[in-house]
Amino acid sequence: QVQLVESGGGLVQAGGSLTLSCVASGRTISAYAVGWFRQAPGREREFVSSISRNAGIRYYADSVKGRFTISRDNAKNIVYLQMNSLKPEDRAVYYCAARRDTTSRAPADYPYWGQGTQVTVSS
Repeated sequence: QVQLVESGGGLVQAGGSLTLSCVASGRTISAYAVGWFRQAPGREREFVSSISRNAGIRYYADSVKGRFTISRDNAKNIVYLQMNSLKPEDRAVYYCAARRDTTSRAPADYPYWGQGTQVTVSS
């Protein structure tokens, strides 16, 4: 099965940018659709963005559309989440997840998860 490790989180001022990386091992990531999700304190895990295996389909939550961009490099086994114009409400632990089927917005559809990376946005 695939293992996922996120990195790239940190502290940034409002309006700033971060790029998160999700590195896969154990299996080639080209076999998986990948999603990014986030969970803020006291809130449920929510969908952020997802990308199909060949990057032909990309979904975004309305709250991040136009600010975040998901991409993947299957040769490097990495999926990225470029986050621009960050807002304090983007503060959360960000997780990447993988599934063998088509891309999905539902966390329950993803069997493989990373450990998460913290993103904090100061106002």
